[in-house]
Amino acid sequence: MIKEVIVVEGKCDTAAIKRAVAADTIETNGSAIGDDVLRRIALAMERRGVIIFTDPDHAGERIRKIVARHVPGCKHAFLPQEKAYYKGDIGIENASPEAIKQALSELRTDTTEDGSGEIGWDDLIQAGLIVHPEAADRRLAMGKLLGIGYANGKQFFKRCTSFRITKAEFEEALREMEQNKEGYHNG
Repeated sequence: MIKEVIVVEGKCDTAAIKRAVAADTIETNGSAIGDDVLRRIALAMERRGVIIFTDPDHAGERIRKIVARHVPGCKHAFLPQEKAYYKGDIGIENASPEAIKQALSELRTDTTEDGSGEIGWDDLIQAGLIVHPEAADRRLAMGKLLGIGYANGKQFFKRCTSFRITKAEFEEALREMEQNKEGYHNG
């Protein structure tokens, strides 16, 4: 049984989680998260800890931000889009139990304290993660390797900071990405 309570978007996500692992969930029922749901998440954080595990899409990212803002210190699980895709739909409910277990084994904790980190904006530019013709594809590949999911340039930078990605982790992922070009497609 996973100790933390897993925050998901809906009933189908809960069913997918329960097929993969023994865990309790709290469903946000979409991005219009009510105060009562946020209070339950805060209580779960106090008592057991919380893992935010939302769909790898815009709505899921919005929910992740809302919950993380209201309940600081949550752990985050990220599922790559291709592991959550089925017949035009992207969601946790489409993922295999193995993909869910993998995402839950690579948790990141949001530890934003002073807003500083080892990775700077210039590091992202030099790595071709922003201001580069293939920046989106490169961020997708790096997000997978670092276990922080896909994000636009500004959000990727925030994740590197808040999840305290070290220079060594960043450089190792960059080397792996460069050696394994199939990690992203050439547009």
